[in-house]
Amino acid sequence: MSDFAQIRLMEALLFASAEPLDERGLAERLPEGADVAALLAELQGHYADRGVCLVQRGGKWAFRTAADLAPALSVEQAVGRKLSRAAIETLAIIAYHQPCTRAEIEEIRGVALSKGTLDVLFEAGWIRPRGRRRTPGKPMLWGTTESFLDHFGLQATDDLPGIAELKAAGLLDARPGLSSYANRADGDDALVDVEEPEDLDEEDLERRALESLSGPRPVREGAADKSDDEEPGLF
Repeated sequence: MSDFAQIRLMEALLFASAEPLDERGLAERLPEGADVAALLAELQGHYADRGVCLVQRGGKWAFRTAADLAPALSVEQAVGRKLSRAAIETLAIIAYHQPCTRAEIEEIRGVALSKGTLDVLFEAGWIRPRGRRRTPGKPMLWGTTESFLDHFGLQATDDLPGIAELKAAGLLDARPGLSSYANRADGDDALVDVEEPEDLDEEDLERRALESLSGPRPVREGAADKSDDEEPGLF
């Protein structure tokens, strides 16, 4: 089979697949000895300036609409249920500190975590169990999924914004009084100050938290016995 025929076959496989495909999966469908990496590079270059682009997400490949066309494709519609602030903070903690246990999430947030919070993120396909920690009780470890990377346009968790990027975007400042743990890209257990304007409504705060994934709140003294006001769930 010629290189052109192999590229056509790869294009068809990626187009028809409901999920992103990795190089190993593509190689199983292509003729033996096919240079999958070279074929992907050529196909990606072919679609570089098109309305649909070939992108890599979490080590897998898929066709996605070009990022610069997003405003023309966006459609506003009513959303039945929003992520709660607790769910947004929990997702940020898992993204930056994974794999982590429920107890570790509670320690960072400073409040007890409702089981329903993990349910919402699990049902959305953004987190999944990553085994159990080898400590008494063997607590479940949680980490993000490929769907999380795909939804937020990340190739890997290393692409999460760092503290310097968040500051440059105006999402963090040096005002004392409000703090957040720095993410792992900028050092362990570093503290930075977070601006959280009081004149923003809850929807704006949730949007900024989700867009920045800026990290969780530190533990507040006496808050460990509080719980999120959410329905209990499976986890």
